[in-house]
Amino acid sequence: MFQSLQEGLQSAFQSLRGKGKLTEANMREGMAMVEKSMVEADVNIDVIRNFMADVTAAAEGRRVLFSLRPHEELIKIVYEELVSLLGPVDNSIPMKRGDLTSIMMCGLQGAGKTTTCGKLAQLIKDQKLKPFLIAADLQRPAAIEQLNVLGRQLGVGVFSKLGATDPVAVCREGLIQAKAAGADVAIFDTAGRLAIDQELMDQLKLIDKQIAPQNVFLVVDGMTGQDAVKSAKAFNDALSLDGVIMTKLDGDARGGALLSVKAVTQVPIKFIGTGEHLDALEPFRPEGMASRILEMGDIVEVAREAHKLIDERERKQLEERMSKGIFTLADFRDMMQKLRKPGLMTKMLTLMPGMGDLSKMMASTDSDKEMRRLTGIVDSMTPEERKNPKLIDPSRKNRIAKGCGVQPNQVSDLVKQFEMLAPMLQMATSGGIGDKMKMMQQMQEMMSNPFNPTGGLKTKGSTGKRLSPKEREKMQKDRDRLLRKKKRG
Repeated sequence: MFQSLQEGLQSAFQSLRGKGKLTEANMREGMAMVEKSMVEADVNIDVIRNFMADVTAAAEGRRVLFSLRPHEELIKIVYEELVSLLGPVDNSIPMKRGDLTSIMMCGLQGAGKTTTCGKLAQLIKDQKLKPFLIAADLQRPAAIEQLNVLGRQLGVGVFSKLGATDPVAVCREGLIQAKAAGADVAIFDTAGRLAIDQELMDQLKLIDKQIAPQNVFLVVDGMTGQDAVKSAKAFNDALSLDGVIMTKLDGDARGGALLSVKAVTQVPIKFIGTGEHLDALEPFRPEGMASRILEMGDIVEVAREAHKLIDERERKQLEERMSKGIFTLADFRDMMQKLRKPGLMTKMLTLMPGMGDLSKMMASTDSDKEMRRLTGIVDSMTPEERKNPKLIDPSRKNRIAKGCGVQPNQVSDLVKQFEMLAPMLQMATSGGIGDKMKMMQQMQEMMSNPFNPTGGLKTKGSTGKRLSPKEREKMQKDRDRLLRKKKRG
């Protein structure tokens, strides 16, 4: 996701990080690299100008040039400005209490609108509500059949009428069927076009006027750059959109559409599609997305994915064990086996801070083979070794390796992976979402070294002990005082 944008931003921060101290000259050089990376990501030019102006003003206001860790302070500023650019967002769908809520889905052909209708229905089902799908795309018989297939897969009701020519009449009949089925939410899949045209807009405006849906969502292809922004503006001018659902962000999306749509249209991105499966629709969180763009992961989304994998009974047992400080290699093996769905392991690692390189490595390997190797190594250990990997000395390592047919260094690698991933998996699978948000906030506040998330903020000559916010503030004030004294002297 956004690989070129991420690489450009990281190059800019790395260039600043290598300076002994920042000057206005090398700061301008770094900011120019940030701007270039956004241009290459196809971000709207006006959005880039405003963003760069805001980052520059914030940097000057915080005296970045004189801070203890100027590049770290700049990364925090870029993060905060990205959050501001992408938010705020309310992911909730306004519901009519005791009545049927309707959602009109619109968009160009190829954006994944019909599939997104199914994904949204799945998300609504996950909230213990009953969705109902209405096939109002009468231009493409294949879209009608696709919606019926999705309905059968999800176990939800679908209304379609082959041979119909009036989409407004289909929507009306669909609403009657949805109410009769006791549905909570009706989702209209309307017709798309290869490009914006007046006939399409007139048809959509008529449905909007006659049916009066409570929510109008635009489905946008995240890989189309500025074309996505133009279509979003045209749809919003015609329909007054309530939100945008951006699809295909698991592919080669450059990030231009994501960073531009909200700023240009003032319509929030409510959900993002991150895969082909029906459960691959996420509520959009500006904080999490800004963190992903800066390659700092998104532990809250890790938690959401983990909660999908583990049922309530297992979660309670695991939380009880973790509350006693128990998380063994056997637990690790069992959790890894739950990640065998294609692409899921790579996605989870991508969302974990500092795991980008490992996720790329996993993406290029045979995940089933790796999982069999992991299982074999753990199964070759004694119960005591699984509980306490520190017991595994060279002799035990050789015995385990022979028992499962691997090299001793592969046993060492697995133990290192466990020690690295176990704390994150424990945090992801225990506690409520409030705890995850608090943890995410703490991680973002620390940001002491985004290029090594496990490292701490160090001062010259220190032992590596992390400084508290008050200690950092005091040191900054002392430094400013010395600079003022030097200027006066």
